[in-house]
Amino acid sequence: MELFIFLLAALFSVLNPIGTVPIFVGLTQDYTKSERSKVSLLTALNVFIILIISFFVGQYVLEFFGITITALRIAGGIIIASSGFALLNGKFSKNRGIDKKVEEDIQMRNSIALTPLAMPMLAGPGSISLLIAFYQDHNTAIEIMYSSIAILVVSILIFVILRSAHYLAKILGASGIVAISRIIGFLTIAIGIQYIISSVLAIVRGI
Repeated sequence: MELFIFLLAALFSVLNPIGTVPIFVGLTQDYTKSERSKVSLLTALNVFIILIISFFVGQYVLEFFGITITALRIAGGIIIASSGFALLNGKFSKNRGIDKKVEEDIQMRNSIALTPLAMPMLAGPGSISLLIAFYQDHNTAIEIMYSSIAILVVSILIFVILRSAHYLAKILGASGIVAISRIIGFLTIAIGIQYIISSVLAIVRGI
């Protein structure tokens, strides 16, 4: 159960669906209520598929390219910490590659559920590297089951949050969303730094 709670909290912090609320509201302001629900569902489904594939297949990708798990943890820690700093500085959207020109291009598309919402806004390099590294340390049958459930639950939370995005934006306001995002950003930085520390300690012990 502790494994489930840890992965759920870690994924939620790295994915940060709360920070995606203003962007979702901006991109779907002309959508009907049913269209917003559909986009929310498809986004959550896409995130689940991306994360579950990363969790189970990621290790084979590492082996193919000859990347060690220690290197992945350091790179993932840097990416995760960088995302956390972006949240603290209020530059989450810019950090994820969403600028004015990109937003205008997005508005011309028929669907935004996969790009940019599911990837890279939510399921980005940070969450993918987190899952790949997590699988290396927790790959027994029971651990895989709890990890898969955690991925499912965080995907459901994404759907609920995005489905309620316009309501949350009104209730929390811009300052409320920023405050929550900065708290999550602090936790995200801690997760990234912990990954780097663990990797450095593993290297030192191996010398």
